[in-house]
Amino acid sequence: MTGRILAFGDSLTWGLNPGEGQHRYEDRWTSVVEEMVPGLHVIVEGLPGRTTCFDDWAEDGTDRNGARVLPSILGACQRLDLVILLLGTNDLKPDLCGHAEGAASGIERLITIIAGFSYVDVAVPPKILVVSPPLCGPSIKGDGLPSRGRSIEQSGKLASCYRTVAERHGCAFFDAATVANPSPIDGVHLGAEDTKAIGRGLAPIVRELLLLA
Repeated sequence: MTGRILAFGDSLTWGLNPGEGQHRYEDRWTSVVEEMVPGLHVIVEGLPGRTTCFDDWAEDGTDRNGARVLPSILGACQRLDLVILLLGTNDLKPDLCGHAEGAASGIERLITIIAGFSYVDVAVPPKILVVSPPLCGPSIKGDGLPSRGRSIEQSGKLASCYRTVAERHGCAFFDAATVANPSPIDGVHLGAEDTKAIGRGLAPIVRELLLLA
């Protein structure tokens, strides 16, 4: 049996290595999940700076609003068995949203998009696995706060808010903060061991959801 999943996320899914560019392919959490679950194919849709549903045009012309681009991505990636949502850290930028409740509302919007999309020749929509991001932490740069002024306190509320949303919609849930911690370089992104730890934590959940050996 095989399974196709979409990993929809931000720089944590893209594999940003703080201070060093991008993690090696084999160190990214998506690669770890694919390796640990036989018969699995992971479609990686990670964009640095992506939010759940908020606009951020501060850096370039890339559309980082997850809710706006997700329908097009779902249309391009038909016949999915599972969608993994790992977003929200960028929502905590104070000029975009700044609080966990707003990020959770954005995740809920993404869930409704996935559940209500008109798939081709598919009787039921893909299952959904909601992942709350690792906590933000102190940074060795500047004023010691996580980059772009994200709130450490608000990041600590993401798991509870996300779990509530996931349970309300019958989605699976995983708290990445239970296995991974941010790098002190910027207080947001992950070192290789932490991003691999997310993959190891998600693999058994994915295997169970898709009934893969």
